[in-house]
Amino acid sequence: MDTKAFKRSLNSSENYHRKGFGHQEEVAGVLKSEYQSHLIQEIRENNYTLKRGDVTIRLAESFGFCWGVERAVAMAYETRQHFPTEQIWITNEIIHNPSVNQRLRDMKVGFISIEKGEKDFSVVDTGDVVILPAFGASVQEMQLLNDKGCKIVDTTCPWVSKVWNTVEKHKKKAYTSIIHGKYNHEETVATSSFADKYLIVLNLAQAEYVSDYILNGGNRDEFMTKFSRACSDGFDPDTDLERIGIANQTTMLKSETELIGKLFERTMMRKYGPSELNEHFQSFNTICDATQERQDAMFQLVDEKLDVMVVIGGFNSSNTTHLQEIAIERKIPSYHIDSAERIGPGNRVEHKPLGGDLKVQENWLPAGPIVVGVTSGASTPDKVVEDTIERIFELKVAAMV
Repeated sequence: MDTKAFKRSLNSSENYHRKGFGHQEEVAGVLKSEYQSHLIQEIRENNYTLKRGDVTIRLAESFGFCWGVERAVAMAYETRQHFPTEQIWITNEIIHNPSVNQRLRDMKVGFISIEKGEKDFSVVDTGDVVILPAFGASVQEMQLLNDKGCKIVDTTCPWVSKVWNTVEKHKKKAYTSIIHGKYNHEETVATSSFADKYLIVLNLAQAEYVSDYILNGGNRDEFMTKFSRACSDGFDPDTDLERIGIANQTTMLKSETELIGKLFERTMMRKYGPSELNEHFQSFNTICDATQERQDAMFQLVDEKLDVMVVIGGFNSSNTTHLQEIAIERKIPSYHIDSAERIGPGNRVEHKPLGGDLKVQENWLPAGPIVVGVTSGASTPDKVVEDTIERIFELKVAAMV
């Protein structure tokens, strides 16, 4: 389908809303009371440091709610206020944070369920209000909702939309979009739906495999098995990798996205020569500023002497996971939790190791004076960070009694 024409048509529809409903001031007050924190503001003003007893908290200088997330949550709240009696649905979690999503459920916002790997849109009736989350939604989902005559409230982050525009540029010149991301992540599913031909690479190792195939050929069946769930229908690595453009899931590790882009630029230069590079390779900067700032702040924080690192965010949050990777690379004992309730009772924490399942760690806080690094993903409210810090202080006080 002509995705650009469809989006243009959707944008002009009276059922499509992307700018809120004029309740910003009222909603801002509610969001402030529910999600902001006086303690976190105090820590910010004290050089991102707070000391109580034996515990020193060092907070990353950039963390938590980004502008795109805050905008999406505010629009969801506005939608409920503007449509007080209508049935409201959301096609996915509004953001990857359990407390925020639960709050929307409390406001009688329904979440589209997934049956056998597919979203069940049969529950949505004509005239229902449907919110598209911060990660966006696929073109096919938007078309289905438009055909149903739904009122669509689009909270897609502008940075995600920027990546979609990049993919449209690739398609216009018959480039295959190579997307750095997770093939089953909502954002990447949405981004790939705008592409004609695409290949999704998870990391630098997969990108190097593709690069080697471009330069030297290889086993086509092996290639297709490796990327069976991460490429467009009818993808042919022997012909569809002659002209490529780079895109990314906005929450991936910035440094890896850059390395992948440079790798493919060198690859196409070796294959076709400098004079033909522009005919075979395109790259635009689609790294999200907020993701970059949080990663840069994390690199700065782990340069300090930390005894423990706590990373707070939804367990399915890609940007939070990459913050966790940075701590692990520095060999700092690190714990990814999604809420303060994961801490205690006693000196224990229920956390999610990188790539693993939830586990309980006993005696996770060392005895004596400690420095605890704290950061949070872009979908985590300051109030959740405050609750976590207070719980850490409580544990250390209890241990001393």
